Amino acid sequence: MATIEDASALVDVMYNELRNRRPAIHTIDRYYRGDHRLKFASEQFAKYHADRYKGFADNWVPLVSDAPVERLTWQGIHANGEAQADKEIWRVWQTNGLDVDSQLGFLGAINSGRSFVLVWGNPDDEQTPMVTFEDASQCIIAYVPGSRRLRRAALKTWQDGNREFATLYLPDEVWKFERPLSQNTKTHADAAIDEELDKWATRDMGDSEPNPQPNPMGVVPMVELQNKPTLLADPISDVTGVISMQDGVNLLWSLLFTASDYAGFKQRLILGAERPMIPILDDKGTVIGERPVDMERFAIDRIAFVTDENAKVAEFSETNLTAFTEIIETAIGHIAAQTRTPQHYLIGKIANLSSDALIAAEGGLVKRTQEKQLWFGAAIREAAALIALAQGNTAKAEALRAGRSLWADEEFRSQSQLADALLKLSQVGFPFEYLAAKWGLTPQEVAEVVEMRRRQAETDPIAEIARNLNAPNSGTPGEGPTQPVQGDGQGGTPPVGGAGSTAA
Repeated sequence: MATIEDASALVDVMYNELRNRRPAIHTIDRYYRGDHRLKFASEQFAKYHADRYKGFADNWVPLVSDAPVERLTWQGIHANGEAQADKEIWRVWQTNGLDVDSQLGFLGAINSGRSFVLVWGNPDDEQTPMVTFEDASQCIIAYVPGSRRLRRAALKTWQDGNREFATLYLPDEVWKFERPLSQNTKTHADAAIDEELDKWATRDMGDSEPNPQPNPMGVVPMVELQNKPTLLADPISDVTGVISMQDGVNLLWSLLFTASDYAGFKQRLILGAERPMIPILDDKGTVIGERPVDMERFAIDRIAFVTDENAKVAEFSETNLTAFTEIIETAIGHIAAQTRTPQHYLIGKIANLSSDALIAAEGGLVKRTQEKQLWFGAAIREAAALIALAQGNTAKAEALRAGRSLWADEEFRSQSQLADALLKLSQVGFPFEYLAAKWGLTPQEVAEVVEMRRRQAETDPIAEIARNLNAPNSGTPGEGPTQPVQGDGQGGTPPVGGAGSTAA
């Protein structure tokens, strides 16, 4: 067991690392929401146009992030050695509303590079643990040195009012701390006071629970979903490289808008004439000087008086605005190539592409989604094992760790295309349950459909016999068996279901 000094010191170390991660996480979050400042090419441009384009954002970050998320649908898990998906894990998953929250967790991992799953016992229902997806700005996991999977500790932090809270999860116990939020003071005395107040103190839990409390699961109950994991460095966000190009696109739009403003109202000038002057009169009407005419009034009134006989009117040539739009489309194409996001997602132009061409265009996104299914699926397997441990089933936890995550098909196809593909698979002998899962049904829905087929066969056995006759191993559908019918040795024919079978 750890002492309070050891636990407090570990919280400080992990919290400092978490605090170092937060600026990048918050920046990406602002870009995802479209809350980012416009970058300018020069100080002069910013001086005259910063207020004009304040709050403007042509935001491509959400499209890049959302594209794989909409194809990531977790449907259950096959434990090692089991023939069907685990119904109990799916029940806990649905009870905790993770069919919705998992999408938030996947999006958080894609944006921030990581998100977390926390599993803990439910005092109101021992068989239904509490499972939550957690944000990368609030959680951190410390791993055993030399390992990327063995967890030493996990920390979850949050703020409530003027207090900051932290929960430290260790394999054998859980510590709960709190402290006041630090103030931005500058005096030496106040800084010393703040330093003292910044120290974590154990949270007073009253008589409801001990602090620290034992961890009956025996492992750290938090798992990290890593996006683009690497062997040495931190996992990588999908949108880190998009941000700089996003700034460039927004700058180009601001230049385009400024140029279109001047192109919409052509700039004319007068050559060979002095600037018109207005005489200044005193109280008696005597000319005592002169001042230049307010040129802005000429622009507003759309009229000017020129009396010089040598004056000529000229105008600036029109700005080629298509040059800006072409560069913007090129920049968006770079975003599409770098992130493997189909260009028709970003540009929105489809020129009568065939279905095969669309599938090819989305090949990069499909592969990108499959990679995330692999990375996230490993973490969800461990989360499922934590659920089993929270229920006190150690053997099942080991089977789930070696199991297989089930995902909905990540490739979008029309129903006619999919039905044609499944028919071909059926003809080569794939069973109905496999085909139903490929159609997009969850394991629970597949079981329901199988049960419906069973009840239908009981009420209409003739239709079931006909289906068996048209099965792939009986010949071409609708044409009956392709092999000659052999006699039964007594001048008759074998039963309908085949030799030695009984039609039910």
